[in-house]
Amino acid sequence: MGYGLLKGKRGIIFGALNEQSIAWKAAERCFEEGASIALSNTEVAIRMGTLRDLAEKTGAHVIAADATSVEDLEKVFTEAGEALGGKIDFVLHSIGMSPNVRKEVPYEALNYGFLTKTLDISAISFHKMLAVAHKLDALSEGASVVALTYIAAEKATIGYSDMADAKALLESITRSFGLIYGKEKKVRINTVSQSPTMTTAGSGVSGMTRLLRVAEDMSPLGNADADDCADYIVTLFSDLTRKVTMQNLYHDGGFSSTGMTMEALDKFDRIL
Repeated sequence: MGYGLLKGKRGIIFGALNEQSIAWKAAERCFEEGASIALSNTEVAIRMGTLRDLAEKTGAHVIAADATSVEDLEKVFTEAGEALGGKIDFVLHSIGMSPNVRKEVPYEALNYGFLTKTLDISAISFHKMLAVAHKLDALSEGASVVALTYIAAEKATIGYSDMADAKALLESITRSFGLIYGKEKKVRINTVSQSPTMTTAGSGVSGMTRLLRVAEDMSPLGNADADDCADYIVTLFSDLTRKVTMQNLYHDGGFSSTGMTMEALDKFDRIL
């Protein structure tokens, strides 16, 4: 049941691939809350995934684009504005990929060509997205932009490799662009630091199953899943959070503020 939090708003969701995707869940929730949306992903992802099914379900306009291409992003914002009938009120950046992680290249021996791709796809694409929206004046006054991140940007996490560097850059872009866009048009820009989540991208991280178990034991409220994250994203797109910007917002069941729990200690004791 929706609350009408996004009634009349127009948004673009980048990165939905399949039903496992946080972006997919967010698109469904935005639609339920009354928003009109456009969906964007690469041509390959649209062919290989089931994005057309999501579009049919939500009445969304689908735009194939490479988020690392300024020209493609210009097409997305222009076409989305025309299809949805006005300036964009919210944007979700849910894009991340590391060739080093996929090929299990150890962090101490990174392939630097791969690293460049990781940073461009997972972080610099966010800067390009914001820069294009700014140049085209594509966002409405008080619009909200959210990007997904992870605590590995701040704390060393085994298996996350150069994606941690990309997320740190993503969070920095959020602050820097948030100051500019907030002053000019009251546009809010935030990141959501989500619990480890078994999305298609997340499943590629080495040791993800064990990481999920540890985070569950360490989080007072347990891990937040993709549906929980979608709910949180909706609140950030709504007018209820119009004074929240330039923040890295933890959505992890309390994991980020927990030092140790008895459940985790008990498991360590059994191992020892």
